[in-house]
Amino acid sequence: MENVILTVHLILALMLIGVVLLQRSEGGGLLSGGGAMSARGAANALTKLTWALAIAFITTSIALTLIAAQKSEGTSVVDQPVTEAPADAPVAPAVPTGDLLPPSSTDGTQAPAAGDAPLTPPSLD
Repeated sequence: MENVILTVHLILALMLIGVVLLQRSEGGGLLSGGGAMSARGAANALTKLTWALAIAFITTSIALTLIAAQKSEGTSVVDQPVTEAPADAPVAPAVPTGDLLPPSSTDGTQAPAAGDAPLTPPSLD
């Protein structure tokens, strides 16, 4: 059913594009020439056809939205039950340890990095 509505929807979209392109604009449309109908009659017929195609297009859009909503019922992550982790599962440490932390000295001040020279005050000689 969804495929049928989708196919009709695509055909309506193409027809709607075609009818809009056929309509006369201020500079003339694709049907700017003589024909069996008068210019006013052709404009009225194309306007009515455009409205009919637009209403059908919107109807198929709503139908496809409703079908998609029914298919996706119950697939939300929020609706799924919560599962607890097993008690014996390893827990990652909250704070990185080991060589990720900067080195520190024993007196509480931070030790200089390996490539840095110790800072000495300039001499006033």
